[in-house]
Amino acid sequence: MKGVILAGGLGTRLYPLTKITNKHLLPVHDKPMIYYPLQALVNSGIRDILIVTGGTMRGTFSASSATGKEFGLKHVNYTYQEGEGGSPPL
Repeated sequence: MKGVILAGGLGTRLYPLTKITNKHLLPVHDKPMIYYPLQALVNSGIRDILIVTGGTMRGTFSASSATGKEFGLKHVNYTYQEGEGGSPPL
């Protein structure tokens, strides 16, 4: 089974906090917000994870969650979403 974390968007509603970083990298309690869904997927037994990023901060994700070793993953895949508009309806 594969897990997908949608972490794109511009974070305009959280501005000015998102002026220098992606909203998913903002700290919630003691770690970046993106760590919580990553850990939830790992706890569910999912080891193949894709993080979808967007906006102007795409390089900051690979620096933050790196290879996924801290979650017991061999690697994490990243992809970039061109444009805006949210997720398409299912």
